[in-house]
Amino acid sequence: MLVDAIRAESFRLSKNRTALFWSLMFVPIISLVIGAITSFVLKGSETKILGDARMPPEMKEALGRGTLDLGHALVSSAGDLANPLVLLFVLIGAATLYAGDYRWETWRLISARNSRPNLLLAKLAVVAGLALAAMGLMLVASLIENLIRAAVFDRQLTFSMTGEMAGRFVAYAGLSWLRIVQFTMMGMLAAFVTRSLLAALFIPLVVGVAQFFSPQMLVPMGVMPDAWLAVLANPGAAVDTVKAMVGGGASAAALPDGVGVKSWLSLALWTFGPLAAALAWFPRQDLSKE
Repeated sequence: MLVDAIRAESFRLSKNRTALFWSLMFVPIISLVIGAITSFVLKGSETKILGDARMPPEMKEALGRGTLDLGHALVSSAGDLANPLVLLFVLIGAATLYAGDYRWETWRLISARNSRPNLLLAKLAVVAGLALAAMGLMLVASLIENLIRAAVFDRQLTFSMTGEMAGRFVAYAGLSWLRIVQFTMMGMLAAFVTRSLLAALFIPLVVGVAQFFSPQMLVPMGVMPDAWLAVLANPGAAVDTVKAMVGGGASAAALPDGVGVKSWLSLALWTFGPLAAALAWFPRQDLSKE
């Protein structure tokens, strides 16, 4: 059964402390340390920064002594949970899950106890849970970082969360989770096709870099950023577009007509396309040649 397969995959991952550390703990710890150091450095240079007319307004605003609203900070953090570092290090745990049985030649042992589609979907479910856990730890790190900032700059703390803000927080978090899972889907397909852990790690990275630079490559060819090809080729930009639509305001008003539908189709293509391909490939794979 699928539930049994999910339970088994979760237990196996819980025993892999190295993968859990790099996937869950490393980025929040680094983000917290860098944020704390930045606050102390800015505090030490406060007089110089405030007196320099060439300093950007954002840096001077960071030194402000007004009230720090943790609710607003939480919503803002939710929109940045799928940053490149989180994508990279969650991919480590995902690649370990997807390709680990090829590396240790254990597929023949576990495939006799459950169907192959169930085993594949169980791995996907655990990766989805891993993404949620990584996001939760990033939010905790962001909260602690803001508390440190408030203490360093003697700022008062408050917490406000209206219904609109709560809805935006859920939407931002959901989009970040979808982006993380979508990014790991290419690793799933690479793992099942190549049987290689390194391929499961590097193919999504190469494809992700190519997608990031796709607008610069397509514009000289006459393909505008809002064209079907440009949007479908870049799911990361599609997520940013949907976030802008959720946020509203000038950013949403500036979006071209019809780009929202294209963005959702791009996300669906890069999420369900690799999944469908893996589900079609894996049941026909000869596991006797691990």
